[in-house]
Amino acid sequence: MEEQVKSKQRVADHGEVLTGKREVNAMLDLVKQETERIESRFLEPACGTGNFLAEILERKLRVVEARYRKSQLEYERNAILAVSSIYGIDILEDNVRQCRQRLFGIFDLNYLRLFSSKTNDKCRESVRFILECNIINGDALSLKTVGEIPGPIIFAEWSPVNGSFLKRRDFSFHRLLEHESMKELPLFSDLGEDVFIPTPEKEYPPVHFLEVADVDKR
Repeated sequence: MEEQVKSKQRVADHGEVLTGKREVNAMLDLVKQETERIESRFLEPACGTGNFLAEILERKLRVVEARYRKSQLEYERNAILAVSSIYGIDILEDNVRQCRQRLFGIFDLNYLRLFSSKTNDKCRESVRFILECNIINGDALSLKTVGEIPGPIIFAEWSPVNGSFLKRRDFSFHRLLEHESMKELPLFSDLGEDVFIPTPEKEYPPVHFLEVADVDKR
């Protein structure tokens, strides 16, 4: 049976009830086309252990495999792009750790199945690093991280450029939501009208997708 309640105390303290797989799939099927678009971004503001994010990643990786399984480099590039499109926030640190591990496990299981002994540890490092950036221990209501010194929640945007490179830009979650409350221009448009373009907190030079984990070491 699925575990939807870890403990009565967690329910009382945090209102934590994990969404069941049937409900997850029914809700994601409402936006099925987006869940199967490799670069389409998803944010779960109370991600728990990743029930929604895990299913989204599974769907995206099935598309990556169908398109790119004959080329390891193309599979790696697009699998990393799929991982980079998934974001989560949770107030409980153990949930954040478990969610990161779970998403990495989904990626790695598929990667090993397809390429066995030819797998590249640099690819794994990139996936782990992106998940560290994208799955955040924070409070989606206060828009701040959880810890001794809470700070603003910062999300990294990963955009493909020049084939095998990724461009990282960091954005404040507060700033992204602020324009919504002020009813400014929309974030996105398919009709060609002006849109709201948030200002990044920090930008990084483009880097090869297998070297994104090395940026903070430099």
